[in-house]
Amino acid sequence: MTLPALLVAIAIALSLVMTGAWLIALRSGQSGWVDAIWSFATGGAGVAMALAPIGGWQQPTARQLIVAALAALWSLRLGSHIVGRTMKGGDDPRYAQLRWDWGGNFGRRLFWFLQIQAASALLLVLTIAIAAHNPAPGLRLGDLLGMAILAVAIGGEAIADRQLTRFRAEHAGKDQVCDIGLWGYSRHPNYFFEWLGWLAYAAIAIDLTGAYPWGWVALCGPVFMYWLLVHVSGVPPLEAHMLRSRGDAFRDYQRRVNAFWPGPPARASSIQTPGSSSR
Repeated sequence: MTLPALLVAIAIALSLVMTGAWLIALRSGQSGWVDAIWSFATGGAGVAMALAPIGGWQQPTARQLIVAALAALWSLRLGSHIVGRTMKGGDDPRYAQLRWDWGGNFGRRLFWFLQIQAASALLLVLTIAIAAHNPAPGLRLGDLLGMAILAVAIGGEAIADRQLTRFRAEHAGKDQVCDIGLWGYSRHPNYFFEWLGWLAYAAIAIDLTGAYPWGWVALCGPVFMYWLLVHVSGVPPLEAHMLRSRGDAFRDYQRRVNAFWPGPPARASSIQTPGSSSR
């Protein structure tokens, strides 16, 4: 099967899957299922594209197998975490904010929002495919770098998720803001490491010799993911929800800690702090 035909098939499949996610979210009242389904669908499509015998049947190369394994590992880790979180109950704060913003139009607007997510997944799947089908013989330094980047990204995101889960358990019912561990260096360390993971495919895909110019297209993955997380469906709705639910405690946190890029927090002497400084 040719690459265009595969992309069309994957696009249709992702659209149908996200339509199913839309129905599940509306009927269950828990929009967190959306992100779990998106994670599994994107990972599954990425694995399929990585292993696909584009241009005719052939044995998968070591690079194809590695990229497929990386996509599967990312998808299973993220998807299973979201499933566990969703099963504990409560709506995802970002979707709760969208429900608040969209009011009576929530159902209709959510449908088209999820179709946009299906399109975004297709772009990310293309990034995975471009990395997997780099024709360079053998494994290169870029392949090892990509594996290392994704290992750091998955590990960092898992640590951030565990720290937040532990904090919520220890401070249940309290209007505090998590600023422990990685959350003391970035307000959204899980988003930062999620973005970092997509750099792995670019590292594998790019050939500095110029022999594989398509490899540079893989940069669309991290560029797009940064825009999505920082400016669209990640930081903005979540921070709007936190400001509404945590008020001054979160405003203090915003003054002290970077939104996305990890860095040392602002010194206490350089900011005004309310009576409490925790989350």
